[in-house]
Amino acid sequence: MRVSRAQAEKNHQTVINEASRLFREKGFDGIGLKDLMKGAGLTQGGFYKQFQSKEDLIAKASHRAMELATERWSDALAASPSAALEAIIGFYLSTDHSGDRSEGCPIVALGGDAARQGADVKAAFESGLKAHLEILQDLTASAEGDRSCGKAMVMMSLMAGAVLLSRTVNDEALSRGFLEAAADEVRRMAIA
Repeated sequence: MRVSRAQAEKNHQTVINEASRLFREKGFDGIGLKDLMKGAGLTQGGFYKQFQSKEDLIAKASHRAMELATERWSDALAASPSAALEAIIGFYLSTDHSGDRSEGCPIVALGGDAARQGADVKAAFESGLKAHLEILQDLTASAEGDRSCGKAMVMMSLMAGAVLLSRTVNDEALSRGFLEAAADEVRRMAIA
């Protein structure tokens, strides 16, 4: 049965969204095409009508995951404009975010996998990282307008590293400790 162009595009976006979620949960190599398509409610046969390869899907899903992460940061800014950095710290360095692999930060969930991928996947992560850094630069700019990219890079590294480390341990207190220590340090850096 032939599907309309509108339905085909809807299916395409559904696969990208589901892949974005499942890749963050299981890694790029942790799920096969059959299970990925099943998760999207479609058959495996339609995959190659929508994507050139699994690598093509990985690049598109990575781009979507980074877009969603940037939207989450922007939503935090909009919800708390007078305390925007605190809002970002509050959700990003939380136990909820740390525990939510499938909807959480793609940098944390897939950074190691992305480092072994090709240029298209790296470009998706690079674009998203630059957007995150831009937000941090804006939030930590001095009264004179100095927007230190180095400071934003250290803050992003610290935050992503803390979430990653918090996910690697069984001890809940230790996990929380990584998040809380990073939050304290990011706050200190913001006013330095």
